[in-house]
Amino acid sequence: MTPPTPPGAAEPPAAPAPSPPPSPSGNGATALQVLRNPRIWILPTALTGVVALLLSLLYMGGILNPRIDLHRVPVGLVSADKGATVDGKQQNLGASITASVAAAPDPDERVNWQVLSPDEAQQKLASNQLYGALLIPEDFTASVAGLGQPPTGSPARPTAVVLTNPGSGSLASSFAASIATDAAHRASTDLGKQLTATAAQRAAQQGTQVSNPSALLLADPITVETRVGHPIGPHSGLGLSAFYYTLLLVLAGFLGGNVIGNGVDVGLGYTDNELGPWHTRRRTIPITRRRTWVVKSVMSVGISLLTSAVIMLATVSILGMDASHLPLLFVFSFCASAAVGLGVQAINATFGGIGQLVSMFVFIVLALPSSGATIPLQALPDFYRFLARFEPMRQLSDGVRAILYFDARADAGLARAWIMIGVGTVLALLLGWVMTSYYDRKGLHRLAAESAA
Repeated sequence: MTPPTPPGAAEPPAAPAPSPPPSPSGNGATALQVLRNPRIWILPTALTGVVALLLSLLYMGGILNPRIDLHRVPVGLVSADKGATVDGKQQNLGASITASVAAAPDPDERVNWQVLSPDEAQQKLASNQLYGALLIPEDFTASVAGLGQPPTGSPARPTAVVLTNPGSGSLASSFAASIATDAAHRASTDLGKQLTATAAQRAAQQGTQVSNPSALLLADPITVETRVGHPIGPHSGLGLSAFYYTLLLVLAGFLGGNVIGNGVDVGLGYTDNELGPWHTRRRTIPITRRRTWVVKSVMSVGISLLTSAVIMLATVSILGMDASHLPLLFVFSFCASAAVGLGVQAINATFGGIGQLVSMFVFIVLALPSSGATIPLQALPDFYRFLARFEPMRQLSDGVRAILYFDARADAGLARAWIMIGVGTVLALLLGWVMTSYYDRKGLHRLAAESAA
């Protein structure tokens, strides 16, 4: 209560009335005033510049010339040749050619030649352990023996078969086919030199000459054919459907995790909700960081059931993507997307405001170029091959590829994919639990003053 003023004393000055808050459309700061402040430019400019630089280096660094970085591309060497008598001697030219190709000098180790039996090669093609193979058929030596002999008809040229594996990826299969084709042509040239010398010696003994058509045939005797070693369905995107399906799973987990995180923060009153010109702010609910992280993580796992089902419905049922083992594909899709969502929640809980940027680099920026799904790992620089050991998209794409193209075989990459999903889930849970518990013990709570409105 204000005391009375003594007689004769001057009246105290009246307290100034509180000024109303400035109207957003009235006397507030102008856009030009804000833009003239250099401090408002520093952080956005630095972050976007660094992100743009890293994106450019990471995405373009692994694709500009993949042939330079070829390293131990797995290609099979298969001889089914039964041998035959050539110039009075029993020979097996198929075995000789495969041994010669495998022993050829390769100082950069660009190719990992694997000498295999036909059954072994087929098994490795069916388990994504070979990108292609060079096959010498069983009548190869017999066909060579028929060259240069007095013709009773058109002689059958010896044939070498290049087997492709489109399930390993269109570019990986193309690299292997190109390597095998080059090796077959070199073998044809080397064999042609031997046949030409033998034919010239025989003609000299007989007092005749080798005709031009025969000379041309003997100089390059092998015909190269290309066949599909392990076929995949016509609605498989030339071996790219596995990559895009994996990308959908990762994006569902990544974007879903961030949407869930923002939605929970709005519901708990820690973040304003703006929809167009409408703005709301709920009453802040006191809750620890760990409990908030638990809520977001449980929601990420639960919503992954929906997103995985929607992805399968859209790709398999509506678009007609070739897929088998549908129950296994759904379970794998759910676990993969849930693991990504849990990783996003753990990273966001650890890093706060920049968590979305950090998780973007973990699950998208570094994961895409090191996935080996579009460009095989054997054609990437060492840095990307190192990332592929733990980056999630590489592990998940191998699992999806095994289910879609390789009859869900464990040795086609599915076993490793399950292991890495388990490891990633455990690490995400440990990171989220440990960091949020630490922040709570330090008193670093998220409580914010409620709006007067």
